Amino acid sequence: MKHRKFARTTLLLVSAAIAGIAQAAPVAAEAAAACQIGSYRMADGSALDIGPGAQGQLRWRRTDGLTGALTASGANRWTSTYGWTQRPDGHSVAFVDCGRGGIRFDRVVGRREALIEQETRFESNGVELAGRLTLPPGQARVPIVVLIHGAEHSSALQDYSLQRQFASVGIGVFAYDKRGTGASGGRYTQNYLLLATDAVKAAREARRLAAARTGRVGYQGGSQGGWVAPLAARIEPVDFVIVSFGLAVSPREEDREAIEGDLTRAGFSGEAVAQALEVADAAAAIVESDFREGFERLDEVKRKYAGQPWFAAIRGNYTGFMLGASDQALRTQAPAMVAGIEVRYDPMPVLNNLSVPQLWLLGGQDRDAPPGETVRRLAALKQAGRPVEYVVFADADHGMYEFETRPDGERVSTRQPRDYFDHMREFIVDGSSPSR
Repeated sequence: MKHRKFARTTLLLVSAAIAGIAQAAPVAAEAAAACQIGSYRMADGSALDIGPGAQGQLRWRRTDGLTGALTASGANRWTSTYGWTQRPDGHSVAFVDCGRGGIRFDRVVGRREALIEQETRFESNGVELAGRLTLPPGQARVPIVVLIHGAEHSSALQDYSLQRQFASVGIGVFAYDKRGTGASGGRYTQNYLLLATDAVKAAREARRLAAARTGRVGYQGGSQGGWVAPLAARIEPVDFVIVSFGLAVSPREEDREAIEGDLTRAGFSGEAVAQALEVADAAAAIVESDFREGFERLDEVKRKYAGQPWFAAIRGNYTGFMLGASDQALRTQAPAMVAGIEVRYDPMPVLNNLSVPQLWLLGGQDRDAPPGETVRRLAALKQAGRPVEYVVFADADHGMYEFETRPDGERVSTRQPRDYFDHMREFIVDGSSPSR
């Protein structure tokens, strides 16, 4: 999984990309790997995606959720390790002419798919954003999904494998670098309304580029994108919205629910949870002030409770980081990471009035975006007649990744659930939902 000290512990508020996706390699490594990156159609009919991995590596992915890290082991040959475990999985990949002449995955050969890519730049709120439309070959009308960022600072155009994976199954994809990231201009922000307006402009640009090939158009948003995508659809209706490992509660409520889960898993309850939530409130007050005030109160609760046995179990989202960070780090580094955030943002007024069909995909073991209250709210929306469907993948953590747990309690991502991609594909193509 990704391990950025700040971003990892604040996964939804200031999250690094979709959890479990390997860190983008440095520019030089990415350039060296670029010729192999692409979507491959294998002789057995399956699709294989080759994308950037950690430094010096590539990463393969299948639509059934299996994935592995590839490390060069000879001329044009790469060996694989399982998920993010660094444990050999027995797979190997060989490229012919850097992938231009084909690929061999174990004993199965394949060819690179001739996906159509159109690079573009478009304006939103005075900022120029970089985007890319990826279409399957041909001239037929296709559904188009606009990928909305989480809170990551990295480039979607470089990192998002879904732009190739969806296109390989007949879906057009528009990806773009969030303002202040990658090749886009502007300053990084977590202002949901501003980001939703950017998403609306991205959807318009996708329609413009796809022209006569434009079919159904909608959004897929992961993590923080789960707050942005419904808001964008409320501003300007689309045909569908998919939320992956997002929330129907505020960032403040998310942090509190995560902390309650932390303590419950550690065997604490009752008074310990109430005291831990007092710590969470002090942390939230600092975030709400844009890190200008409230530090004395946080210091006070830290002195009060630091000796309690439950204190070390606090992870939460932003609270866990803030407890371990220095005052200087909080004042100087944190504000840029959470610029524009609304800690008490309530998504329910949007969801209560959204007529666009929605599919929510949630991880039952998500420590960073606990699904409990979100599921209850989605169930109530569905019962009230809102066009909402949801699926909880029981064994998945944030980023929709299944995992192994190390002796020290750290989770290591292994794969995505088998049906995760298919649920998205079917909903994008014709609105089919798991309950139908």
